Amino acid sequence: MKITITGSLGNISKPLTKELVQQGHSVTVIASSTERQSEIESLGASAAIGSVNDAEFLTKTFTGADAVYCMIPRANYFDPNLDLDAFTRQIGNNYAEAIAKSGVKRVVFLSSIGAHLKENSGIIQRYNEIEAVLNQLSNVAITFMRPTSFYYNLLPYTFMIKSQGSINANYGADEMIPWVSPNDIAEAIADEITTPLDGKKVRYVASEELTGHQTAHILGKAIGIPDLKWNLISDEETLQGLVSAGMQPKIAQGLVEMYAALYNGTLGEDYYRNRPSEMGKTKLADYATEFASFYNQK
Repeated sequence: MKITITGSLGNISKPLTKELVQQGHSVTVIASSTERQSEIESLGASAAIGSVNDAEFLTKTFTGADAVYCMIPRANYFDPNLDLDAFTRQIGNNYAEAIAKSGVKRVVFLSSIGAHLKENSGIIQRYNEIEAVLNQLSNVAITFMRPTSFYYNLLPYTFMIKSQGSINANYGADEMIPWVSPNDIAEAIADEITTPLDGKKVRYVASEELTGHQTAHILGKAIGIPDLKWNLISDEETLQGLVSAGMQPKIAQGLVEMYAALYNGTLGEDYYRNRPSEMGKTKLADYATEFASFYNQK
């Protein structure tokens, strides 16, 4: 198959590229910088240098592909001028336009747990909008991949642990958090994108379900703090901490709302109704070595 991948060589796209090339597929990776080209080619893939903000470029790159993988790039939440809603909405619309004009018939879109919610989901609400736009496309099969909480989102807590001696957040604690490894997401995407499909479907992917306390214990053991605590704090305290760290207030409020929805169960309600039959291979104890390495470098 001829498969086009967005996301350059990020946490998901890199292992996805490796897997698809190893399977014998012809892979093109979209990257915004020529600095990535040699690394992409070293993996056995072709590089297409351009921006997902350019619908014409996307259309050209998608044309002739049997399948495409689309994702929204990470944004700088500390940029005071970032309009996150407009940023994600534009890219989502660009994908819809490029898919329609290129005639590609198989798509996997990286969405998120909580994308079933039209409101009260914080920054996740943007994925509900994009799924709705893509659902309007005809003559194309689309899998909406909805991963759970990424392991690497735990990394910012290394600074909190060093300064406060604990993890403090408005979610977790005694409630369950479904975690996921980017490697497990990549494996699931590789399975979906090479599997024929009629219509549209949602697929959740997770690696392990743990309470905040269990999460803290595993991470604490890895960094030499076996009694590390995960403390539940208020939405207001969480918001104040994010804003004090320099995060744009509107985005910080969106994160707080998202975490609150995770804690009260609304964010994960559809996930628990449709959880994957098998969890991913990479457990938090496996990821904890990477967490510890980051912790010890800072």
